[in-house]
Amino acid sequence: MKILTAWLRAILPTISVSDRQLADDLTLRGIAVEGVHDLGVSPSGEMNGHLFEMDITTNRVDAMNHRGIAREIATMYALELPALEPVLPAVREAGAASAARPFSVRIDPEAEALCGRFTARVLRGVTVRPSSGEVKTFFELLGQKQISNAVDASNFTLLGMGHPTHAFDLDRIEGGIVVRLARRGEVLKLLDGTTRTLEADDLVVADEQKALGLAGVMGGWESMITPGTKNVLVEAAWFDPAAVRRSSRRHGLHTDASHRFERGADFNAAPLANDLVAELILRDGGTIDGTMVDLAVPAIEQRTAKRAAISLSVREVQRHLGTTVEDGKSEGRRGEDRTSENKKNESRQGEDRDVAGESALRSAVVEQYLTSLGCRMTAEGDGSYSVALPSWRLDLEREIDLIEEVARVFGYNRFANTLPMPLPVLRHPVEAQERAVRTRLLALGFTEAISSTFASAAEAALFAPEETSGSTGEGVALRHVAMENPLSAEATLLRPTMLPGMLAMLANNLNRDVREARLFEQGQVFLGTADDEGVGEVMETASLVLGVTSETTERTSLYSAEDAPIFELKGVIESLASLFTLAGGAESLRFSSEKVPAWMEAGRGGIALLHNRPLAVFGELSRTEQAARKLRQPVYLATIAISELLTLPLQVHTAREISRFQAVERDLSFLFPDTTKWHTIAATIEALALPELERLLPLEIFRDPKGKAIAVGQHSLLFRLVFHSATRTLTDSDLVEASRRVTEALTAMGGVQRMPGS
Repeated sequence: MKILTAWLRAILPTISVSDRQLADDLTLRGIAVEGVHDLGVSPSGEMNGHLFEMDITTNRVDAMNHRGIAREIATMYALELPALEPVLPAVREAGAASAARPFSVRIDPEAEALCGRFTARVLRGVTVRPSSGEVKTFFELLGQKQISNAVDASNFTLLGMGHPTHAFDLDRIEGGIVVRLARRGEVLKLLDGTTRTLEADDLVVADEQKALGLAGVMGGWESMITPGTKNVLVEAAWFDPAAVRRSSRRHGLHTDASHRFERGADFNAAPLANDLVAELILRDGGTIDGTMVDLAVPAIEQRTAKRAAISLSVREVQRHLGTTVEDGKSEGRRGEDRTSENKKNESRQGEDRDVAGESALRSAVVEQYLTSLGCRMTAEGDGSYSVALPSWRLDLEREIDLIEEVARVFGYNRFANTLPMPLPVLRHPVEAQERAVRTRLLALGFTEAISSTFASAAEAALFAPEETSGSTGEGVALRHVAMENPLSAEATLLRPTMLPGMLAMLANNLNRDVREARLFEQGQVFLGTADDEGVGEVMETASLVLGVTSETTERTSLYSAEDAPIFELKGVIESLASLFTLAGGAESLRFSSEKVPAWMEAGRGGIALLHNRPLAVFGELSRTEQAARKLRQPVYLATIAISELLTLPLQVHTAREISRFQAVERDLSFLFPDTTKWHTIAATIEALALPELERLLPLEIFRDPKGKAIAVGQHSLLFRLVFHSATRTLTDSDLVEASRRVTEALTAMGGVQRMPGS
């Protein structure tokens, strides 16, 4: 943004510092001056001052004009900011050709939430010609395009005090002014010569027959000021930021007016801005016809210009901001010895300090700063104030905002370099569990990734359909959580599952020829409760998602190459569960291939059950989804309800002395029906409680599709028993007895032992 120092000095003639010092002081107070350009000397020999290139943050729309910057300067240097008092001629007498009466203006009921205030004033007999005086001078220094005195008056007011206005050719208005929503398909030709087709939620300023302008963005061609204009309608209004932003983006228009309205204009500035524009136009002739129309919507005025006052404690100002480099100097005690009690009081940085004591941020200083910024301070005793907020500072909402303003105006460079008071650091209740999970996954070759917390409705319906999202147990179903103002149509929901984000990251790797990827993400998923009336709350749950894709996999004696990623995910789930102390031991975790979700290829995955409750779902993405997403190779996913594990204590590992005796291995081979699962076999053997049995390892699974060596529907399982004693060398009789017990137990459950050569 461009600011003229000559204009600033015209507003505040008593500024005593140089332009460059002024730039430095503003920058130190958060109003950044990024460039200072010397404008040289005018033809009359006077210095033109400097042009400031300023970076004004989006929350400070009040400072996006010369008067706003002048207010900051007046606050910094304790100067008096003169009030804006436009001088207007008297209203035409009622007996004239056009009686002195208000111009017809109305806000359609459907548009009241979008147009909180609208002012209009009729000027007759004006002379449209090039601008002169300070308007011409300042515009030339700014490099601002000059059009005519009527149009320039609106731009001059915007640059001067910050509120957008517009001037219409009154003779081209049919009837009165109506602020309404556009009709779908309505066509409007704008001042830039382009024609726009409007949508039903576009806000327009119209007459009784047609739209005259896109509210808050740009005026229309049909009612623009021309050299032949004799009668003018001056408009200044307050438009809803969201409505202006929506229309501005939809039609690809970003104007000075929309820039201000989108960030929140001053509700109370409209009448003053209207007066200022009228004053500038009438300098070249003309009269006022009728009184100014000023329509205001009370509900919008209440939440903008009449917000509730904020309580402010000077003691809190001192506590938050701490020690300044000037503390104690005004008491004449600099360099003097102080008692231990004084030093103790200083170290507390104002917690129990008297408000009128040593701090440079006394009540008078705080009151001076905030009053100069436009706040109305009402003392409530003991250094506390009730602060009525200025209508142009919508960014001020809490006590801490006012404290920040005090710090900013005082100057951040004037605070002492002190260390903050030590605060206790509280460990998150499940921090150790989350760290253990992360460490285990990294050790297993996975890389941590982060995806978006948003999801599309289509992705949510596929990976976490509402009818299967679960229930609170009280008859209230869990639903997807939609956002009121989504960033895009592809991100309308808070994610109910992290699977879409993981799938997008794997696809991103494949699209960049990264054919080997193992990723994981820990995060939160969101579901909402809703009763019959649609009332509920948002629930956050910890979740973990895994993703694997590999161009090459190796076949083993236990599974085929194409099954390897599925069993890898199954092993990861078992490994993570082994980190925690499970009630019921490892047997409480089992796996099932029933009721797998729709996104999974049939027969290519499963569900992990902990205490018969779903813990994880894992498997291969369906061929249909893979083709639809143009994935070059299979993708394997797992989603784990990690919240079920994080509340459990971690396993405590203890070291024991290594046995000095040799371990002994025995391999057994059995035929089992395909319906017999490994976890059932392992549980049967472990239930024997063989004292020297140290490990049980599956070695090979064999099936014969032709049914020659092994009947169809059966499989041959080769497994190994590892025996190890800490006190003695095991004998053949020990091993024979243990093998006999295992054989009998497996035979009892339907297994048939295979002997060598069979």
